[in-house]
Amino acid sequence: MSEGVEWAVHCCLNLAWADAGRGVPAARLAALYQLPAAYLNKQLQALVRDGILMSTSGPRGGFRLGRRPADITLLDIVTAIEGADEAFRCTEIRRRTPWPHTQGDFRDPCLIHQAMGRADLAWRRELAAQTLAEVKATVERSAPGLPGRTREWLAATPH
Repeated sequence: MSEGVEWAVHCCLNLAWADAGRGVPAARLAALYQLPAAYLNKQLQALVRDGILMSTSGPRGGFRLGRRPADITLLDIVTAIEGADEAFRCTEIRRRTPWPHTQGDFRDPCLIHQAMGRADLAWRRELAAQTLAEVKATVERSAPGLPGRTREWLAATPH
């Protein structure tokens, strides 16, 4: 996974704490983590395309959640950034050996491909089962002051 996934999940969490009536500029979100604003903006735009975020242009514009945190799964965010393709890509190298006839029936995926597919499915199920609201609640329990500090920081005008 690219680092853009990490950035996107953190930004969605921060936007869940931000003032819902006011967008947060990409530059402000980037400054929070000392990230390159242009690259973060690309990740945020991918989230907009998938309806996870909404964006408003103009001097009072910025990003905000496009859905309730309970309606956004971690898989939604990962898929918006990385795409829906499986993590493992089988290229059928088993057909290249000097003895391909001993590798089984090529109409069926190889056992390695099958194992990786099961792991990918388990990973996707786990991500689909976790909502942004659940992550938000867990963080709030472990760091109760963080939402308020984050909200204030995002709303402050940079100097």
